[in-house]
Amino acid sequence: MRALFLVFLFLAAPALAEQPQNIADLRSEIIGYIDSGSYSADQMQAVQPGITWLEWRAAQSIPGEKLALVLDIDETSLSNMAAQRANGFSYFRTGACDHLPNGPCAWDAWVALGQATAVAPTLEFFNAARASGIDVFFITGRGESMHEATVTNLEAVGYADWAGITTKPEGLKVESAADYKAPARLAIEESGYTIVLNVGDQPSDLAGGYAERTILLPNPMYRIP
Repeated sequence: MRALFLVFLFLAAPALAEQPQNIADLRSEIIGYIDSGSYSADQMQAVQPGITWLEWRAAQSIPGEKLALVLDIDETSLSNMAAQRANGFSYFRTGACDHLPNGPCAWDAWVALGQATAVAPTLEFFNAARASGIDVFFITGRGESMHEATVTNLEAVGYADWAGITTKPEGLKVESAADYKAPARLAIEESGYTIVLNVGDQPSDLAGGYAERTILLPNPMYRIP
């Protein structure tokens, strides 16, 4: 009887929930993806159709039409990989960043250092746009207090002769980055431009319209609503 009771308990026990992948294993997987060159290759693969589109669209423009390319900054135009890896792909805003390549490396301090590197496929994309006579605008979630450091960093890694940069007003609270970035694109269009392409690494960079086409770059490290 006892044996039958135990069998009944075993059969009646609820199924265990499927466990998510261990975060340490995920970090190792991400590092492998980056170090293998696959991350950079996937970025280039995402960008290449956009270069073709920009060149074609510029050739089809009518006299007087002002065309624009909109780029996100972090993990789209600039890579923060040094800080990301130092922090084990975690995020915190305040504190120091003075032990690289080891952490901790706080976000505000990292931006102030101006050591982010260019995302090579995007820089190629940027140069193709400028060669085609298309103006480039940056729209970033970085706050206004980071404006000067961001401009210096962009110019230092090769982004030159762009038309404008929009930083996020300090204290602005939004449910999604799209709630801030879409109106910023609208403002560019209202100034007389046609945005032919909008490029970012987050779906929220692209949501909300005001671009003829969009490109989503890979980002295995974080997600911004």
